[in-house]
Amino acid sequence: MTSLQPRSGMGLADIFRMFEGEWPFGEHHAMRAETFTEGEEFVIRCELPGMNPDEDIHINVEGNQLKINAERRHEERADRHSEFYYGNYSRTMLLPMSCNTDEIKAEYEAGILTIRMPRRETQVSKEIPVARKGK
Repeated sequence: MTSLQPRSGMGLADIFRMFEGEWPFGEHHAMRAETFTEGEEFVIRCELPGMNPDEDIHINVEGNQLKINAERRHEERADRHSEFYYGNYSRTMLLPMSCNTDEIKAEYEAGILTIRMPRRETQVSKEIPVARKGK
């Protein structure tokens, strides 16, 4: 039977979770993500349960960097015990050069943020001739 009371001592999983945020304490947490190609789109999916996408999630693109910031706020409750993560979540990802950042779309459903961007044709590599200086 599982107890909701905090365990004494720290397990291996607890130690690994400490490395996901600021060392060793803080309210900044890593955001779990996956990336893949689906058809002609590059897709990023992030676990962000319990968020309000209108207020809590912010996505920005600067050059070829995608920045995702989110915040889960806790509610004050009497006799509270929680194993949820509250605070700030953030992730910065380098996007492939083939992504068309002008046409990014994001949607949030069932605690998963899905970001899709079409891939454009990548230019075939070409050799650049080197001129001899002075001639």
